[in-house]
Amino acid sequence: MIRLVRNRHEVPPILAPLPDVTTARLDLRRFEPRDLDELAAVFALEEVWRFPFERGLARSETKRFLDGQIANWNKLGFGIWAARTLDDGRLIGFVGISVPRFLPEILPAVEVGWRLSPSAWGYGYATEGAAAALDQSFTTLGLDSVYSVPQAGNPRSARVAERLGMSLLRQVDIPANQRRGAIVGLLYEMSRQDWLRHRGSG
Repeated sequence: MIRLVRNRHEVPPILAPLPDVTTARLDLRRFEPRDLDELAAVFALEEVWRFPFERGLARSETKRFLDGQIANWNKLGFGIWAARTLDDGRLIGFVGISVPRFLPEILPAVEVGWRLSPSAWGYGYATEGAAAALDQSFTTLGLDSVYSVPQAGNPRSARVAERLGMSLLRQVDIPANQRRGAIVGLLYEMSRQDWLRHRGSG
């Protein structure tokens, strides 16, 4: 049973927890401890974490990431999904929503994000999964807005945000932390009204 605990300064209120979702080509569900082996193989690839670390992750780092995501979901009622392709069931990475604590100036807030294996690039999986996350954010969770913050030097992710119908607000300076230096991000936003318009036009 999920017990929702939130810091009102960081997390907007939600109407209901985020469910698992199936799209046309993806199975999107909560991460579980048994996903570690497959996720570690994806995260070990330098291309996956080029932004912002410029290297792949060690298995121990992937385990900390996975444990943190499971704990966050249990606490908040939402998080990122493990993304698997329906045709063969392989784990290709993640997509979903999280709290952008790295950018305190926009809190309380939720961001949509994705990180996929290079073998899954170019097929529209990031857009498909992120669109499902936005749909759930504005329906099930009842949010008023969702952000995305791709790194300024990552045009591939910026194009996904634009295909989703998100609007670029400005560049933002993201402070350094223990694992990386300071970086520049592109702050995108989608409001409920934007989502309704984009959904209607689509």
